[in-house]
Amino acid sequence: MTASYFPIIIVGGGPIGLACAFEARKAGLEYLVLEKGCLVNSLYNYPANMTFFSTSERLEIGGVPFVSNNPKPTRVEALEYYRRVALSGQVHIHLFEEVKEISSRFPVTGSQESVTLFSVATNKTTYTANNIIIATGFYDIPYLLNVPGENLPKVTHYYKEPHFYASQKVMVVGAMNSAVDAALETWRKGADVTMVIRGEQIGERVKYWVRPDIINRIKEGSIKAFFNSTVKTIREHEADIETPEGIRTLENDWVIAMTGYQPNLAFLTRTGIQLSNDKVRAPQINTDTHETNVKNVFLAGVICGGMNTHRLFIENSREHAEKIIRTIKKRSGKFSPSGG
Repeated sequence: MTASYFPIIIVGGGPIGLACAFEARKAGLEYLVLEKGCLVNSLYNYPANMTFFSTSERLEIGGVPFVSNNPKPTRVEALEYYRRVALSGQVHIHLFEEVKEISSRFPVTGSQESVTLFSVATNKTTYTANNIIIATGFYDIPYLLNVPGENLPKVTHYYKEPHFYASQKVMVVGAMNSAVDAALETWRKGADVTMVIRGEQIGERVKYWVRPDIINRIKEGSIKAFFNSTVKTIREHEADIETPEGIRTLENDWVIAMTGYQPNLAFLTRTGIQLSNDKVRAPQINTDTHETNVKNVFLAGVICGGMNTHRLFIENSREHAEKIIRTIKKRSGKFSPSGG
């Protein structure tokens, strides 16, 4: 067998992927985590000044305490925590190694039982494994506006920090947490901010200590907002939006499109995982084991919710790791390929 073998391969090095790694180690099972970006890559891509809605103890993994300066930790504190947990726990992880395909299972010769392995192809090499845990989250694929000019350099679907936009005309598209954070932070750094909002109000799920702030800034006119409006065309120095009163042309230097993100469901279907036919596109899993319709392929974390990305979070997904590893442990020890 030429490919490197592991009993468990975990796809995704975010908090839930790390939680699966800790559970595997506790159960005495060998594993490998494959992460296409940096450690906890999704959290790294969050806005630089973001504060979590959850308290620090609800974000803990591996039994390691998460101590933050305030009850609700910041992105910087979370990155430090998960980095420290991963390094001190000696998590076996390969960073910047993207899983491209998980092939159909193939039989192992010489086994007294019907044992099959998965082939896991990455951008660097190929592995084989008895079990696959997919914990890929949903922050990698933005919802596109699908309008002319969206590919211009002035348009971004990721917001990092506000200083860059000082003294600039900024159009923020969206009405949820990321959009509100971008609007308030860039305005406070001196940007001329206009929000374009599809609905009739700021999102109800916006953090409760932030929502009154943005509402008041809009009411007083510090931040302009167009409700029930959509972007139609983006040009180098302006954009057309459709409002209830008709088309408006807005001057802008930058467009921050905080329109949300979606899980990589195409990756799941290529792996053979069945999705529901409704708009949620929920993967088929056994909620007791988190095994999918493909035997020995498990899902953990927010990916379990399909397009419903607001149902699962770190704090209510940690138990997925326990269920999965408990199931794998019960089945393990019967066969291990030699020469792997």
